[in-house]
Amino acid sequence: MTPTLVRRHLSHAARTPRADLCARARDWSEIQERMLVPVYEAVYERLEVGSGTRLLGLECGTGLALLMAASRGAAVTGVESAAPERLALARDRLLPPGGGRRGSGATRLTDGGRDGVPEAGPGEPPYDVITAFQPVGCVAGDSAGLPALLKSVGPLARRGACVVLVGWGPPERCATSAVLRVATKLADPLRSGGSWRPALRDDLEEVAQRAGLRPDGSGRVACPFGYADTESAVRGLLSTGLFDAAVEATDPAQVDKEMAEALQPYVRPDGTVWMPNVFRYLIARTP
Repeated sequence: MTPTLVRRHLSHAARTPRADLCARARDWSEIQERMLVPVYEAVYERLEVGSGTRLLGLECGTGLALLMAASRGAAVTGVESAAPERLALARDRLLPPGGGRRGSGATRLTDGGRDGVPEAGPGEPPYDVITAFQPVGCVAGDSAGLPALLKSVGPLARRGACVVLVGWGPPERCATSAVLRVATKLADPLRSGGSWRPALRDDLEEVAQRAGLRPDGSGRVACPFGYADTESAVRGLLSTGLFDAAVEATDPAQVDKEMAEALQPYVRPDGTVWMPNVFRYLIARTP
């Protein structure tokens, strides 16, 4: 999550029972996180992530993208400052009991402390790749704090290191936009943060410019969202945090109902849900 979404998530989490937060983190891990696998694969292939790569993943969720990098031989560090429940699942995934680790490279996971920035160990080499895989560009203000965060982690990277940003594609190419509009419809109209908005063409470039980074290529990737049924789709989408403002302004049952209705055009005859989407990634370079 970007810092703006982190703050909203923490505010929502403060009023949510622990069991519900754990269930939501598991829904993210088991249902939603895999939807962006095509982006992870495209980025790692393009940057030739592998043995010898040191990668820092910001707001790493439950660690799937890190696991994929580690399986290619990269040494990975993950930061998850928004949800300790997600971080716990990432540890289970990447640091199994007995002191082992997944993949052949070194692995470290942290909440980053107060500012969400991991500390560099003595003599630790700089990072080659920094990823911010949490997509921006569909919620008002969702990238507001990202440039400052990228500047903060900049000293941990080598000169000319790659920084990867990810954003939603144009609404006409993202079927999920129709469901995300439910968040805007139900959210408090006096609250600008948390309201869906169409992705803009230069969202990622603006973040890079404000962070003092130099754009160095981009790409688009098809990322269809596929679910076993409508219930799974609702649970997966709720786990993103994009509907938190709507839940707070109304109630969970109302949000579930309206999301299920918005999903109906994408329900196939066998009951599965299929929503074609396109996501965009930008590769930028540190000074």
